[in-house]
Amino acid sequence: MFFMKGVNRLYIRSNLFKFVLQESKSNIMIAKSYFIFCLSALLFLSSCSTKKKVLTSGSRSSSGSVLTDASSARGKTFSGSRLDNYASLLNVNTKKLNPQLYSFIDDWMGIPHRMGGQTKSGVDCSGFVNLLYIEVYKGNLPRTSRDMEGIVKRKKPQKLEEGDLVFFSFGKNGIDHVGVYLHNNKFVHVSTRKGVIISDLTDSWYAKTFVDAGSPKI
Repeated sequence: MFFMKGVNRLYIRSNLFKFVLQESKSNIMIAKSYFIFCLSALLFLSSCSTKKKVLTSGSRSSSGSVLTDASSARGKTFSGSRLDNYASLLNVNTKKLNPQLYSFIDDWMGIPHRMGGQTKSGVDCSGFVNLLYIEVYKGNLPRTSRDMEGIVKRKKPQKLEEGDLVFFSFGKNGIDHVGVYLHNNKFVHVSTRKGVIISDLTDSWYAKTFVDAGSPKI
């Protein structure tokens, strides 16, 4: 009888040990899955997180080709050809504009923001810049705005040229937004509220959150 009780105790302890081991493995798998989920979410958030309000002017052409929230364009109307409309907004001669660049912008104007997106159903800031560079400049950039900033040759704002990148920090975690510089302080980017839009670096919100700018090394 004593022997049988000992065997039963050993059997119970063995099963208990197996149960604890299985629970530990299960907890480790859950922890790994949670870590992967958090890491993926962090990468998406670092790619573009325009959460604050922006100035709104609602200015656009009758053909719908120009959408801007720049305060300098408030109430402005556009009635020329598409390239003429962009030249008017940017206050430059059409000869200074890269037709392929503005054709791409025009094609994406107003497309809504979607975190992690890279299609016309929704796109985020770094996704838009990536697509623009592939089509217009035949170059590949890193996927996130933070990584893009790491490969640029830095420039002062007054030295920026069409096609340069501009970076912003809307939160407390460093660079989290990117756009493409055009002319006279205007840049194209993806707003979480208004989608693909042209804004102005000198408007208060962007001037306050502007961090860096430069030409990508591609």
